[in-house]
Amino acid sequence: MPSSTAYLSEIEAPLRAEVDALPGWTLLEFGTGWCGHCRAAQPVVAEILTLYPLWRHLKVEDGSGRALGRSFGVRLWPTLVLMHNGQEQARWVRPAAAAQI
Repeated sequence: MPSSTAYLSEIEAPLRAEVDALPGWTLLEFGTGWCGHCRAAQPVVAEILTLYPLWRHLKVEDGSGRALGRSFGVRLWPTLVLMHNGQEQARWVRPAAAAQI
């Protein structure tokens, strides 16, 4: 599951059990391509991924009824969830600067 500039659709997105089984560090990014807040956060996310190149990055398209986002309780975009070995370690909603992360 490589990092991408496009959001994974509901069909492409992993199941929650698959995310929970991922080894190491994973940064989940929930949002949409048309969301202004999501677009504004892209430089912040890019900077963080430069600082932590070993983090797996999954951009997941979210919306009403999307199973993965609902399982994480996502309400606002973008929401970033940092996982380590399947356990949530941190969460940021609408980060405006890399220093927040």
